[in-house]
Amino acid sequence: MKDWFDKELHDAAANALDYFTEKKLRLATAESCTGGLVAAALTEIAGCSHVFDRGYITYSNAAKQQELGVPPDTIRQYGAVSEQTARAMAEGALRNSKVDYTVSITGIAGPDGGSEDRPVGLVHIAAARKDKTLHEELRLGNLGRGEVRRRSALAAFALLKKLATS
Repeated sequence: MKDWFDKELHDAAANALDYFTEKKLRLATAESCTGGLVAAALTEIAGCSHVFDRGYITYSNAAKQQELGVPPDTIRQYGAVSEQTARAMAEGALRNSKVDYTVSITGIAGPDGGSEDRPVGLVHIAAARKDKTLHEELRLGNLGRGEVRRRSALAAFALLKKLATS
C-alpha cells in the first residue's frame, strides 16, 4: 500500500465502490483542499471505472466558478471555505456530469492560511444527488496538512454513505 493510502482510506474507498457498484450508481468528486485525494483513493482500486466518472480539482476560486459554476457572489459573500461554496461545488459537479452522486471538499489544510473565523483545519464537505444535498463542517485543528487532507477524505466517504443510504 502507498504511504498516503492507508488501510482506513483504502477501506472507505473500497466500501464506497462496492456500494455504488451494487446499486449501479456513478460518482464524481469536486475537491479543493484535498487536491484530488478522494479521486486518487477511488482510482487506486481496480475496477473503479464502473463507478467513478470524473474528478474536478478546483483549487482556485476561478476554477470553482469556471468548472463547477459556483456563483462569484457565493464566494464573495460566504468565502471559498463555506457551507454554501461546498454545496455549490457538489451541485455543480452533479450538473456538469452524468452521475448519480457527487461529493465536494473545500477547506484550509494549513499549515497557514487560516484566520480567527476560518482557522486551519476548517473543512466543509457536501454530498449531492438530484433530490438532496447534505453538508458537514469539520474543525480538525492544525493537525498537519496531510492529516487534515486524509481526515477530510474519510469524512467525504462517510457523508456519501450517509446520503446514499438516506
